[in-house]
Amino acid sequence: MANHIIFVLSLLAFTCALAFASDPSPVQDFCIADPASSGRVNGFACLDPKLAQADHFFLSGVDKAGNTSNPLGSSVTPVTVAQIPGLNTLGIALARLDYAPWGLIPLHFDPRATEVLTVLEGSLYVGFVTSNPNNQFISKVLQKGDVFVFPVGLIHFQQNEGQGKAISISALSSQNPGIITVANAVFGSKPSIADDILFKAFQVDKSLIDYLQAKFYLIRIL
Repeated sequence: MANHIIFVLSLLAFTCALAFASDPSPVQDFCIADPASSGRVNGFACLDPKLAQADHFFLSGVDKAGNTSNPLGSSVTPVTVAQIPGLNTLGIALARLDYAPWGLIPLHFDPRATEVLTVLEGSLYVGFVTSNPNNQFISKVLQKGDVFVFPVGLIHFQQNEGQGKAISISALSSQNPGIITVANAVFGSKPSIADDILFKAFQVDKSLIDYLQAKFYLIRIL
């Protein structure tokens, strides 16, 4: 009997964990984000629904190309709750991604969202790495009209494989998916991670760690 109770409680805990594995489900028609509110919740407090306007659910300009004149040759145009307050609590967001020839969206992960990417123009080389201990690298070259999924929390990248520009659009399963770029987080943290931790973790010479930290510090202040 005791084992049965433990099994039931374990199953209940697992089910609850799954239920809270994504943004909370809305309990009303909408909850327009109110950044001015002093309320602190998991997301944004709700604006009075009587004040709702069409512009709270609207964004223009996603048809315009982003500026790819940067060292990575890429640009991200986000469409999250920060741009559309009406996305608050709805558990979805978008992003337009522009790539110059050989442009790169570097190794990163979205801590709160699965990403579904669709190629609109050009050819992209994409891939992700599974979690420890396997660390399997899964990759594919995509063409216009192809769709690829990056599971939540896994490190992934996209690179333009062609001589012309490329465009993709991503749907993400969170109003605020977040992004953690691996190199920026490791070598450009504020304050810096201690050298001895990094050179032990990466098994490289301390001088290389110092060089990388200085490089990302310079990028940060520019």
